Amino acid sequence: MFDFFWNLASFIVALGILIAGHEYGHFWVARKCGVKVEKFSIGFGKAIWRKTGKDGTEYVIAMIPLGGYVKMLDERVEDVPEHLKHQAFNRKNVWQRIAIVSAGPIANFILAIIALYAMYLIGVPSIKPVIDTTTVGSPAQVIQLDEPHQVTAVAGQKVRNWEEVNLALVGQIGSDKFDISVMPLNTLADPEHASKTYQLDTRNWRFDPEKESPITALGLGIFRPAIDPVIAAITANSAAELAGLKVGDKILNINQQPYKDWNGFVDVVQTSANKQISMTVERQGERLTLDVTPQAIVNGKGEEVGIVGISPTAPQWPENMRFDLEYGMIDSVTAAVDKTWQLVVVSFKMIGKLFTGDVSVKNLSGPISIAQGAGTSATYGLVHFLGFLALISVNLGIINLMPLPVLDGGHLLYYFVEVITGKPVPEKVQEIGFRFGAALLLMLMSIALFNDFARL
Repeated sequence: MFDFFWNLASFIVALGILIAGHEYGHFWVARKCGVKVEKFSIGFGKAIWRKTGKDGTEYVIAMIPLGGYVKMLDERVEDVPEHLKHQAFNRKNVWQRIAIVSAGPIANFILAIIALYAMYLIGVPSIKPVIDTTTVGSPAQVIQLDEPHQVTAVAGQKVRNWEEVNLALVGQIGSDKFDISVMPLNTLADPEHASKTYQLDTRNWRFDPEKESPITALGLGIFRPAIDPVIAAITANSAAELAGLKVGDKILNINQQPYKDWNGFVDVVQTSANKQISMTVERQGERLTLDVTPQAIVNGKGEEVGIVGISPTAPQWPENMRFDLEYGMIDSVTAAVDKTWQLVVVSFKMIGKLFTGDVSVKNLSGPISIAQGAGTSATYGLVHFLGFLALISVNLGIINLMPLPVLDGGHLLYYFVEVITGKPVPEKVQEIGFRFGAALLLMLMSIALFNDFARL
């Protein structure tokens, strides 16, 4: 229940910031162009707060935080007194109307830059993208490893942490081939000279984002420090608690076989549902042997597996793999702009691949997934929340630029037709376009919501 309210609160905060930024873009440019703004609303439905400013604009916060709007004086909507007609939106020239409509998405891109600027000033705790294996038969099998190597570039784009690797790989979905550069982790040489580049054949590269990441699907084995087999947490009423295991116990043997690694331990447990296993642990210098019967559950694949209900002590990453990705006040601007541009490019690529079929519509996400993402990022701290905010802000800006008549992009399409032809698009054509756009947008939202519920 706490997770639900935390996700909801984080969602409202994130969406409130994004909507306010988007609508303020429209508002600010409209005012600069001499258009009278009658109402500035964050949210839809019943107002929970309202105030009329000295400028005559009514400012509103409404009940449903799933959007917002700026209501401008417009003769197409209502009768306008003669003395105010010069302030009507429809009386402005086409370039002013284009500026007002495009200001919303542009504000989202600016907001993303601001969020990323703050993120880079604070510093992002990061782990170097180090691999120590590749999967046989995968596109990455061509990479030769005899020691841990750091990934330095993907498709010519420099990468410094796993987030950047993931983003770069997502941008290559549907490509027949691309390059990956790696270098030995402990080398002191310049990465550009120490790196070796491999070309990966990705014609048969496919992956399900709900089940795996593009990193593992490509066949890259992420280096992970060995897990300390000391029990850090025990689930209440679990098999471990019933057997007498305690926090702080160190696992020594499983079924009279020495403990080797955590994955091996998990394999034994999962294949022993409702079957007794023997565990030898060290507790305060003494060795104890306990019988544990893993409880049976059904995993996501519909298979029955065993669990005992314990968590190990979190492993410590080597010092030479940890770093803070941060910049000074000037360099943070460049880094934020560059990152925003990368997000824009990848987002447009993903939209294109939805139409070509390289990416499934199952990957569309709606408000539930956004709420979960907001809650998770907020849990990790301000830096991660800022990164999430930037990502969603960029996507909101791009979605609004799609040429659907109910969105900003649809209005812009009509206005650019007006620029080319010298006359406005006929009202009848606009009405048909709005109906078509509304139906298509409703369909996309329905798919996104269905995917959200399917992931719950």
